[in-house]
Amino acid sequence: MKHLGTMVRLMALVTCMSVSQWSWAVGQVEEDPSALAMTTDALVIRPVMIATTVVGGALWLVSSPFSLLSGNAGQAADTLVIGPAESAFTRCLGCVGEGYKRDNMDE
Repeated sequence: MKHLGTMVRLMALVTCMSVSQWSWAVGQVEEDPSALAMTTDALVIRPVMIATTVVGGALWLVSSPFSLLSGNAGQAADTLVIGPAESAFTRCLGCVGEGYKRDNMDE
């Protein structure tokens, strides 16, 4: 009975995470982020993406001999290191899409 409660909680968590990812894929990208989105991005998302970049780099380093032998070292580097690094360092604060929001930058 104890395992049933754990499984229900796990399935609820997976469902919530899947729905949020699906809503992003539908095109609900807001390029004028709110203060809450910016704060959440600065305090939660960016540190997680930086940690993911570091862990991905370590995983890429460990798996690189196998990736080189199979011929997908570039794809592994893109997925494990470059993707999270771009998400952490090249997005405007609170934005979902990649890249800088240049129209608000002073030149």
